[in-house]
Amino acid sequence: MKFIKITVLSIITLLVFQGCGIYSFTGGDVGSAKTFQVNFFRNNAPIVEPGIDRTFTLALQDLIQGQTNLELSNANADLTYEGEIVSYIIAPMSATANQKAAQNRLTISINVRFYNQTKEEDDFEKRFSFYYDYPATQQLIGGTKDTAVDFIYERITQDIFNASLAKW
Repeated sequence: MKFIKITVLSIITLLVFQGCGIYSFTGGDVGSAKTFQVNFFRNNAPIVEPGIDRTFTLALQDLIQGQTNLELSNANADLTYEGEIVSYIIAPMSATANQKAAQNRLTISINVRFYNQTKEEDDFEKRFSFYYDYPATQQLIGGTKDTAVDFIYERITQDIFNASLAKW
């Protein structure tokens, strides 16, 4: 009797784990892909801020490496990300009683082309954008600029990951 209970419990446990399949805590589904490549994202924005193109390219590489088990490749990868920075805009957002800007907003938009060699129906070209608000009393230089760009890129790279691998 005890042998039958252990056997039945073992079979149920096996079926439960088999039903779960492979699960990723990040929600990313890489399918049969083994490699990915992130081509350099050129800065084609009307306002050219030096270095943000390289920073974005590295941020996207780091996010994908950190949330998947894909290997970074320089060519002929299963998954390819490419595109360009198309907008870098600083605009006033709110005014004070003296008709001066109380808050400014930095908005960055990036056009992304994603190619999946293992599942071509997942290919897309899409524009991703996000913003960062900061006090008008601060100039967008040094630490303020770094904080703003890092904040925006964290959001945009996660949105790209979700669109390409998490299908959100």
